[in-house]
Amino acid sequence: MLNPEQIEAKLDRILLKVQKPGRYVGGELNSTIKDWDKVQTRVAFIFPDIYDIGVSNVGLKILYDQINQRDDALAERAYAPWTDMEALMREHGIPLYALESKRPLACFDLIGFTLPYETLYTNTLNILDLAGVPVRSADRDETHPIIIAGGHSATNPEPMHAFIDAFVIGEGEEVIHDIVNTIQKRKTQHATRHETLLELAQIPGVYVPQFYETTYLEDGTVASTLPINAKAPKIIKKRIVAKLPPPPLKFIVPNIEVVHNRASVEIMRGCTRGCRFCQAGMITRPVRERSVQEVVDAADAAVRSTGFEELALMSLSSSDYTYVNELVDAISKRFEGRKLTVALPSLRIESVSIDLMDKLKQHRSGGFTLAPEAASERMRKIINKFIPDEEIINTTRDIYSRGWTTIKLYFMIGHPSETIEDVQAIVDLSKLIIAEGRKAAGWKVKLNVGVSTFVPKPQTPFQWVACDTRENILEKQALLKRQLLKDKNIKLSWTKPEDTLLEAWLTRGDRRMAEVIYSAWKKGAKFDAWGDEVKIQDAWLPAFAEHGLDPAFYTHRQRRTDEIFPWEHITAAVRKNFLFQDFRQSLEGQIRVDCRLNCYACGILPTFANLRRENPGDVWKCPEVKSPMKVKSEKLEVAGN
Repeated sequence: MLNPEQIEAKLDRILLKVQKPGRYVGGELNSTIKDWDKVQTRVAFIFPDIYDIGVSNVGLKILYDQINQRDDALAERAYAPWTDMEALMREHGIPLYALESKRPLACFDLIGFTLPYETLYTNTLNILDLAGVPVRSADRDETHPIIIAGGHSATNPEPMHAFIDAFVIGEGEEVIHDIVNTIQKRKTQHATRHETLLELAQIPGVYVPQFYETTYLEDGTVASTLPINAKAPKIIKKRIVAKLPPPPLKFIVPNIEVVHNRASVEIMRGCTRGCRFCQAGMITRPVRERSVQEVVDAADAAVRSTGFEELALMSLSSSDYTYVNELVDAISKRFEGRKLTVALPSLRIESVSIDLMDKLKQHRSGGFTLAPEAASERMRKIINKFIPDEEIINTTRDIYSRGWTTIKLYFMIGHPSETIEDVQAIVDLSKLIIAEGRKAAGWKVKLNVGVSTFVPKPQTPFQWVACDTRENILEKQALLKRQLLKDKNIKLSWTKPEDTLLEAWLTRGDRRMAEVIYSAWKKGAKFDAWGDEVKIQDAWLPAFAEHGLDPAFYTHRQRRTDEIFPWEHITAAVRKNFLFQDFRQSLEGQIRVDCRLNCYACGILPTFANLRRENPGDVWKCPEVKSPMKVKSEKLEVAGN
């Protein structure tokens, strides 16, 4: 195995031959370099896409900071090399290495991947191969690192079960220390790899696939996924952090221009809106908030330590932060007169959002983003994001009249029960908004319309529904293009059907999908999150055929009410019965109000009760409810729920 000096010598010969050599050199401001020989445990965190995207990932920033605060461990980073760099690395025998020390990833004790979306799966396999680590978990021995993964995609880990040793289900700030401590203990006891993994399986929130077996019914659906070792739990519940730890303050300053070149502070975690399509809103419950003082102090420290000229105050629904007005006032005061753009993403469609941004006038950017998600009131009831048309029009008119020249609207097509009239409503609403904008602010106003295609996600009320067909998607997109692109001040963007179907295959897959992923990777699939790189015809469809699987089984099939999902043994602490209730209500166009106002007994409160008692001084936004509202529904018998 090459040492750091040998790797650096080889890099000197190839870096000037690739795009953006700054992706591969490390040495950034605020990166942490520790003495390799003075720590017990070495961890490499990997975002399996290029540096330009991965270096800004908030989850990895948090974990990198957490581990490097320990005296007995170090954390370093790696990203997926672009195709030009990968070719040269393979040609010159350079294994994938960590940026801080230039040591091969195979030298580390623990390699942790973040998988926020499923189209990173083939990149994950490619990174393991480039690092010289066996791609399959079953092929690794005592000399190889333990491979873990977490992120939103881990709510259905089964398609990647063959490649990842252990998955983290839920939030990682506490469980990563449990994992490191376990690996340290087992090293000192000279435990085998099997023994170490078995102990990891007993940590709450950790899933080790090799200790489980899946069986199937004759129709191809899952019969059960059960532990084959008595020490492995039957149901793996997500790990919840009771109190948000202090946010990172010294963000790594990239060597090159990246997608999000900014400081960010998470102001709250979780959401109570209950949008039925939104996986993040379901799996990150309950809501936890930071104090205004903590956010402002963290923002100030982060900006001072980096020199960034943009600050993002992060959450799933910023307007729902209890003290949002006080926070905006405090941010405006603290950064008055300083050249800083402040982004407050995920604002609701209401006048208060405009008022908030007006308070940040000297720090605001040029655009305003809103996400109606659906353009007809009928569809907004189905997805439980109901906003009257009049409110959307009034809000966008006010935005234009207060000096913003560009509004970006996010919509989705392919929602359950959608008709072509609902798609036409996107056109009609967009034209009405820009017409009202021109009345308020003249012909300079612009409207960017982003239209993605809905993919039913695990652990959501829509996990029972089918994904739209390629033919339907193309028909709907053709309508949008035909009518919206006539106006030069309306910009339309959309998702290719192939990208949507690939995401659907991966997010809803069972263990059999692992062989499809492996075969697709061997046929050249990688960078599947990049539309131009997706190889549906050349890699993915041949991979399905090779293993005798029908892609439509995973996408275009309505699930039975009693169907066992591939992720049945994984729970985000929201009851399956609750999700099914909500699904049934969507069929009737019934909405549920913000659950801060009315508890629907989703299941998170009992799970969270002990943590709440242990931290009575914290600000909880999931209410104490003695008698939750009862909703009649068809009973589902589900293990662990």
